[in-house]
Order: sequence, then structure tokens, then C-alpha cells
Amino acid sequence: MPTEILMPALSPTMEEGTLAKWLVKEGDTVSSGDLLAEIETDKATMEFEAVDEGVIGKILIADGTEGVKVNTPIAVLLEEGESADDIDSGASAPAAKSEEKAAPAETASTATQGGATADTGKPVDTPAPAAPKDADGKRIFASPLARRIAAQKGLDLASLKGSGPKGRIVKADVEAAEAKPAAAKSEAAAPKAAAAAAAPAGPSTDAVLKMYEGREFEEVKLDGMRKTIAARLTEAKQTIPHFYLRRDIKLDALMKFRGQLNKQLEARGVKLSVNDFIIKACALALQSVPDANAVWAGDRVLKLKPSDVAVAVAIEGGLFTPVLKDADSKSLSALSAEMKDLAGRARDRKLAPHEYQGGAFAVSNLGMFGIDNFDAVINPPHGAILAVGAGVKKPVVNAEGEVEVATVMSVTLSVDHRVIDGALGAELLKAIVENLENPMLMLA
Repeated sequence: MPTEILMPALSPTMEEGTLAKWLVKEGDTVSSGDLLAEIETDKATMEFEAVDEGVIGKILIADGTEGVKVNTPIAVLLEEGESADDIDSGASAPAAKSEEKAAPAETASTATQGGATADTGKPVDTPAPAAPKDADGKRIFASPLARRIAAQKGLDLASLKGSGPKGRIVKADVEAAEAKPAAAKSEAAAPKAAAAAAAPAGPSTDAVLKMYEGREFEEVKLDGMRKTIAARLTEAKQTIPHFYLRRDIKLDALMKFRGQLNKQLEARGVKLSVNDFIIKACALALQSVPDANAVWAGDRVLKLKPSDVAVAVAIEGGLFTPVLKDADSKSLSALSAEMKDLAGRARDRKLAPHEYQGGAFAVSNLGMFGIDNFDAVINPPHGAILAVGAGVKKPVVNAEGEVEVATVMSVTLSVDHRVIDGALGAELLKAIVENLENPMLMLA
């Protein structure tokens, strides 16, 4: 029987999405890697690729359909020898039963072997080997293409885990066979993480509605991003042992230095922001205190070598944290240009997952909103996040014991105590402060 194409999980946090646009139509022939559709996730609009070859027999979910749950059948793929007449009117049948019915046809298709006909000697496509069975005699469900590739590589299909519909082994599983142990571990951990993130917090919806019965209110529908933010922050506050370190930073030297650099860079159309200096200061501090450049990985800590710094970007309805990779080795002007590009595409929801996932450290700056100081929530698996307030003029006592007016910025470092202890966190924050109060050091 035909194979179901399921709604994919295009990000680790995706539970449902919008099938924005089909890029194929019924009757089209597709191969592995061909674009099938555009899917709107909780973060962005992404293209969905085919993992197997065949013909689009039936489209089950129309363009523009919202709230399609992950693993919901969205289309039906026909393989060689199958036709649209084989599709059940219900559009979906249990995979095991469907594939059992398909077995005789697949077995019959293997009558010719060796790549050439017996009478002409002309080359022909090598048919798929007969459907294999495991040690208990049970059939192993795999696509014809996957069976052919496995036979060519001498791989045992019984040792593979399928990622196709209902656990069916497809081409990608065979080609990634060598990387299977790491992938399997990741897949096993994902449901647990998703379950933890989805854990309810506070009173139920019905209880809250009853509480405010008789009062005027407007119900605001949660989109995918809001649901993800709620789940992630609940997980973070419930599972991460936060502690907080606070410092005031004198910005006068930085503001003067920034003004000089911007004057020199004006001809190139470059204008550095205070945030660019903060990103660079944090990246260099992570190199100075390498033990703090780390993330929590469930049962171990991973120490990163490059400084990959995530930066919170507010967008309508939520936020993104695009990651500036290798920030320690990039110039201030390069960081500035990259940050502007990432922030612009974040607001348009055009970032790819690899652009907002990863990193060991994050920066959240609310200074432009006039906030003096605040405590940021760690974005797992990061080890820490720096909350940055506004730079304001204050009376301070200088090194000579005299009172003077200085521009002071308050910062708070939120730290995951599982990854970074108090003294190590203090050392990291000290390095950040020194970089910002002596900005020329960042160019050395």
C-alpha cells in the first residue's frame, strides 16, 4: 500500500505547524531531497524535503492549514507498481497492515537480479532486494530504495532504526548508518525533553476562566512561538538552579572610544553600537575563563572552544536568540554587520534553525527601553546569560577618592549552578567588566 508523508518536526520545539504552501501537486514524481512544501513552524517558514522517491498520489492537507500536529499524514507517496487506486478512502491505514499487503508485489519485483536482462544483456535498474526479516522472522519495513542502497553497502537493515512513517527505514537512514548511535541517543532524549517542556504549570484553563467569570476580558490565542516560549521558560525556571551576580560598569571610556571608531568607520557606512562591544566583551571573556564557556548536557558538561554568543532579539509576539558563532575571532565591524543581518531576518521570521540554536552564553539587553537592571532567565542548555540595563549618569567615587559623575551600566549575570560555580561565575563577570571598562583591550 502507499506510504504516508507525515508532518515533519522541523525544530526541536515544534509540536504543530502551518502547511503554508505545497511545492508539488498530485501526480508529480519526487526524489529524495526534492522540495515538497513550505512549513511555518513556531520560529520560521522552512522548506520540507522528500526523504524517499515516488509519485505524489494524494495531498491530504490543503495549503494554508493551521495547527497541523507533527506526525499527522499530509500526503500519500506511491512507489513503483502502486497507483492512486491503492489509496484507502480514509487516507490512512496502519503502516504494518499496509506494508504487509504490499509485500507480495515487492517480492515479485525482485525476480530479475544482476543489473542486466538475460536475453539482451542491456543494463536495467537493479530492483530492490526482497523484503528482509529480522532474527525472529518478522518483516523489516524499508522502502525499495533503502533496500537497494543497503544491499549495495552490505548493511544489515535489522540494525537500523527507521525515521520514515511508522518507523519505516528510508534512504536517509541507510546513508546515515555510521552516525546512527549518536542520532539514536538524541532521538531517545527528545521525547523526554518535550514532555518536560510541556508540563503544565499553575491552574488549569477552566479554573482561570471560572476565576474571572463576570469580568470583561479578551482571549488571546497562543501561536506556536508563544507556546514554545511558555514551555521553554517554565522548563528553565523549574529545572535550572539559577544564581545571580551583579556589577556596575563605568562606560565613559567605552563611549569615547566608540565615538572615535564610528567617526573613522563613517566612510564605510559602519556604526558600532554599545551592544556590539558587549557581545565582543563577553566572547573574549569566555576565552579568558574557558571553564565558563560550557553548557549542560543532561548527565555531563560540554566545554566549548569557540565563543558562540546568542543575543536576544525582540520581535512581534516573542523573541529570537540568534547566535553569533566564533564571536571572539571577529572584528567589531564584522559582529555589527552580522548582528544587524540576524536581527533583521529574525523580525521577518526568516532564520534557519542553525542560526538560533547552540551557543554557550547569551546577552539580553533592555537598556534601550530605559530598564536600569533585571534578571534574565537562562536559555537551556546555555550556562549563563548577561542581562544588560541602561547606561545612566550617576555620582561615583573615583580612584583618588573624589566624587565625580560617570555613565554607569548595571548588569546581572544569571548562572546555571550545575555548570558554573560562584567563584567561576564571578571570574567571568570580572573579565566582562574589564573588557568594557578598557575597550582598547578588545582590539589587542
